[in-house]
Amino acid sequence: MELLFRLFLGLYFALHPADGFVIQERRTHVGSFQRQVTKVPITTTPSSSTEEEKDFIRPRGCKNSWEVHKFGGASLATAELYRTVGDLIIKEAAGRGDGAIPTMAIVSARGGMTDLLVSVVDSALINFEKATSILEDSVESQIKLLQELAPSDITAPVEARFRQDAKDILSIVQSLRMIKTVPAVTMEVVSGFGEIWSAQTLHAYLQTKGVPCEWVDAREVLVVKSDSSGLGEKGEASTGGVVPLWEETKSRMENWWNTVGKGNGFWDLDYNTISPILVVTGFVATTSDGVPTTLKRSGSDYSATLFAKLVGAGRVTMWKNTNGVYTADPRRVPEAFPIKSLKYDEAMELAYFGAQVLHPSAMVPCIDDSIPVYVRNIFNPSFEGTVIEGRSPSLKEVAETGIRNWRSDKDVVPIKGITSVDKIALVTLEGASVIGGGKAAERFMGAMADNDITVLIITQASSESSICVAVPENQSDRALAAVEDAFELELSRSTVNSVSLNIGMSIVAIVGEGMAMSAGVSATFMSSLARANINIRVIAQGSSERQVAVVVDANDTSRALRAAHQAFTLSETTASVVVLGSTGTLGSTLMKQVDGQKHRLAEDLGIDLCVNVVASSKKLFISRDSKGVNALNIPTLLDSEDAQEFDLDVITEFMETDVNPHRVIVDCTNSKSVSEYYERWLSAGINIISPNRNASAGPIERFQRNKKVQRENNVDWLYESGVGASLPLLSTLRDIMETGDTVNVIRGSVSGTFAYVFSTVSEEVSFSKALEQAVEQSFCENDLREDIGGLDAAKKIVILARNIGLNTNIKDVEIESLIPDEIRDKKYAEGKDKLNAALIEDLKCLDEPIKARIQAAQDNDCVLRYKFMIERKTGKCKCSLESVDRKDPLFRLKPNENLVAFETDRYITSPLIVKGAAAGPDLAAAGIFADLLRLTRTFASLQI
Repeated sequence: MELLFRLFLGLYFALHPADGFVIQERRTHVGSFQRQVTKVPITTTPSSSTEEEKDFIRPRGCKNSWEVHKFGGASLATAELYRTVGDLIIKEAAGRGDGAIPTMAIVSARGGMTDLLVSVVDSALINFEKATSILEDSVESQIKLLQELAPSDITAPVEARFRQDAKDILSIVQSLRMIKTVPAVTMEVVSGFGEIWSAQTLHAYLQTKGVPCEWVDAREVLVVKSDSSGLGEKGEASTGGVVPLWEETKSRMENWWNTVGKGNGFWDLDYNTISPILVVTGFVATTSDGVPTTLKRSGSDYSATLFAKLVGAGRVTMWKNTNGVYTADPRRVPEAFPIKSLKYDEAMELAYFGAQVLHPSAMVPCIDDSIPVYVRNIFNPSFEGTVIEGRSPSLKEVAETGIRNWRSDKDVVPIKGITSVDKIALVTLEGASVIGGGKAAERFMGAMADNDITVLIITQASSESSICVAVPENQSDRALAAVEDAFELELSRSTVNSVSLNIGMSIVAIVGEGMAMSAGVSATFMSSLARANINIRVIAQGSSERQVAVVVDANDTSRALRAAHQAFTLSETTASVVVLGSTGTLGSTLMKQVDGQKHRLAEDLGIDLCVNVVASSKKLFISRDSKGVNALNIPTLLDSEDAQEFDLDVITEFMETDVNPHRVIVDCTNSKSVSEYYERWLSAGINIISPNRNASAGPIERFQRNKKVQRENNVDWLYESGVGASLPLLSTLRDIMETGDTVNVIRGSVSGTFAYVFSTVSEEVSFSKALEQAVEQSFCENDLREDIGGLDAAKKIVILARNIGLNTNIKDVEIESLIPDEIRDKKYAEGKDKLNAALIEDLKCLDEPIKARIQAAQDNDCVLRYKFMIERKTGKCKCSLESVDRKDPLFRLKPNENLVAFETDRYITSPLIVKGAAAGPDLAAAGIFADLLRLTRTFASLQI
């Protein structure tokens, strides 16, 4: 049936006037054309060379080679865009200061037109009236657009041709009702009219500008042989085995140039000042039998490179709506940027793995003739874009130059881009060792080939002859069935363990010629994914060593792309940050510190701290700005209509779906309910920085669960600031233990409130007055009872004890509370200010007893300090108000200081002491900030 229909179409188009006649516009003088119909025979054999015939590759007097420009449907969607394209072509044809440039514009159909024509064919079998209506609307919309671009004396004959084309299309599709099927060739014939109309539309606009121009129906010039039929999948960008017949095509192009070109006066132009513009239909071609065909979906790129080779072009420019080929898809990686240059081999690898470049086979004509391909932005033509030219060195050449570690030269990055292929499935054959690896692979891949399955990646484990391939998800069921059929006997006898299918996958690949000559590239790639908590299902490296690809779950694709992009310093290390308690004293101080250092961090360390979520106890705000939240605007944002009610589930869901590989929640609250979410956050691969001691000093069972989940998910839970504010207490303790030392006793004072109070109380300043001053300087907890009752110090003791291996709970700490029982159990008004004011008033009852204890200590040449002690051997932990003499390091403790002394096997005669200011929101926020920087430096270390 297909063959008969092809013969019918061949006969139809042989008799159709469009193949026997060419509508010519004969040039009378530059910018003025006389339209007429001229009979032009299309020959399939080379014409004899005479003195009258001219070389179309380099017209007489022309200094410059042809240049080919390709415009896609998105660039031709409206009349205004056609004008933009037309003006751009005229500017390009004018040259770059060394004479005019012969210019060829390859055009796709107007945006959406091909889909409309496909629907005409699809509808014809079911509802011919609907097909007719769609076709009429399509033609009239093109005519309306045409009329916006040129006056009626230019558009009238074009409109007539469009309407005649519509009648021809209806004649073709009407025959489908007789044969009750849609031959692939029919779809190719009908869908190609979009390009025919688009070329004539652009040509009409160019005529209004008075430039020498003509449109070329590629079906009359480009002759191809195709191994497949139909259009191919939309967006596939595959040439589908279409091969040009160069001799016949060249003959036809010469014939066109010596007839139509000559008739338009192109022979006689002064190429120093002006050159012809040929508008050529992309996508369409013809077979050697004279049947119209296509170069398959997205084949206009192939048209451009074929015509570039045909005319000996000096360059091909693919005009897009982006500034070239990007390091990654900017929709998924906002930090992506245009690549300045690519080798053909790199571009083909990127294209193979889904990047919007050219299909590898579409590049072949340019590779053959070393024609550079430029990818530029139609809306930003002054930007140079990306140039694709040259070949990568072979592995033999790489071996001769030697291998280096890519980190040794920070100015050289071994990869050019990172790309992905979505909707992938994995088909796996396990345990085929009885068959043998070679035979199993042969039969497996034979089954794929016999069923036309596209294999994107293949990996094989020799130990058990297991084979895994990645295939397009829409072919996965056929692939599974093919393997099951091929190994049916072995499966029934259990000599093959199983055949399985996993869908919902994506391929993520890094590409660059530099990786073939650089060590450590794969390690950096894999480490970045591991750090982003991404599970790798399959790993494969191309034999050219220009790409490494992994298969990951589809939901992890964007995070994987961003992690790899940052790992190779293609962008700053960005941390997506949530700050809880951002309107409190501590949270607001932290935000101001972060904002004040953002520029320096970006410039000096390549770190971008992007605060995307801020929250108070009642409201939360999620920023949709890639720059995050400004500290000065937080109160306004939380009062805005875009703010939401505070909900930890909303914050959690946002962070779980955040594609940034580096996610951090900073908990500046003292909330137990917030700390109960830590396990879930850590399980989701979210890092936590927490001065909130409800988790780090909470129930030991929950603490241990959190630490276990932290280790399992390769994330960080940092709470250094929860012990000594900005003092490096936990990091010092960790260093002591990791170097093999044993901590025996820890003692000192970690209460900033008590340090201030007992350094301030005097004859003139009472205990309650000193407390009031401490509250005014924000040295105290929101509930002053935690400080005076010793609970704040006890929590810090628990954290220190747990970090030397003790399973200590709060109840295990002996605490001396200074709060009388009647005050401890008393109910106070809510709100920090009211509560603390009432407490201070009630605590005046302690002024005299405390004064007496201070006097007693002074009588013995001592001072009072709220002191703690931890004994590792006995597990004893206590904190109490004690007298210390001049030999004790606490004797000279200043009002805002903490001091911790570590007595270890090595530090016997004199303990290791960490001492410094640790009271107040500035120092506490600095401690949190230090934890945040420590964490982001860990992220950045993967790319150094």
